[in-house]
Amino acid sequence: MLKLAAIVGPTASGKTSLAIEIAQRLNGEIISCDSMQVYRGMDIGTAKATAEERKLVPHHLLDVVDIDQDFNVAQYQRLAQQAIVDINARGKLPLLVGGTGLYYQAVVDNYHFFPLESKASVLKKWENIIDEYGLDHAYNFLKEVDYPYSQVISCNDRKRIVRALEVYELTGQAFSAFQGRDRHTYNLASVGLYLQRPQLYERIEQRVEQMIEQGLIQEVLALRYRRNYQDRLNSMQALGYKQVIAYLDGFIDREGMIEEIKRQTRRFAKRQLTWFKKDKRIYWVEVGHSCQKEIIIEKIVSYIEGQLYRV
Repeated sequence: MLKLAAIVGPTASGKTSLAIEIAQRLNGEIISCDSMQVYRGMDIGTAKATAEERKLVPHHLLDVVDIDQDFNVAQYQRLAQQAIVDINARGKLPLLVGGTGLYYQAVVDNYHFFPLESKASVLKKWENIIDEYGLDHAYNFLKEVDYPYSQVISCNDRKRIVRALEVYELTGQAFSAFQGRDRHTYNLASVGLYLQRPQLYERIEQRVEQMIEQGLIQEVLALRYRRNYQDRLNSMQALGYKQVIAYLDGFIDREGMIEEIKRQTRRFAKRQLTWFKKDKRIYWVEVGHSCQKEIIIEKIVSYIEGQLYRV
């Protein structure tokens, strides 16, 4: 059985820096598990590993598509699973690292995705409904017809909401009913990082301020000058980017933009933890201020080795 380690957790929990050191200790390669890091040019707002960090450890599934290209969980699953095969074949350990719960689950449990092709007329219908009545209206309807799926996606995820409603309309069945899974696909060791909530929120505040200082606004401006740019692109709904666009268009001021990014990031982190806490296979490690990094790394390395290499 193929080996796979995973390091997951909420945004701003320090996954990237810890994963690099752990990968170096375990002769590993990192597979990004982030639905927005697949887009080229979206570096600061998605907190991608830097060029220097990528030199330390090979990284996969970063910069996969342009911002105007569609990319979904089924495509991610296919690319990630192929990377897992290739990394194992090289005698190295794949580390799935990130905070997109659906992408993580699709890989480790080998989700079976519904193959139904989209029907333009149905998609257009729901797009028109959302334009007229708002995304909340469509999301509330999704909760009525497919409550389980509504709880694992964001209420702001227009693309997934429309797709789930389309499948329901075409088949009369909930989208979640088609998402079978195969447990025990891999010899798996999953580690979750967590902080006490006040510390996590403090890190989020620092992360957002740092992104602004690093040039998030300038990054969005550069993306807007691309020929293929549109405000409604799925990539531009990403946390941080959406708020910067609102600022650039004059809907909010700079201070309001920063506060809204912080607020939405706190909500996002809460949803991430809710998702991952449901997976009882995950071994949780506290990474708060009082925890020494060397001890954290040793604890994680020991756990992964114990799970994957025990006799």
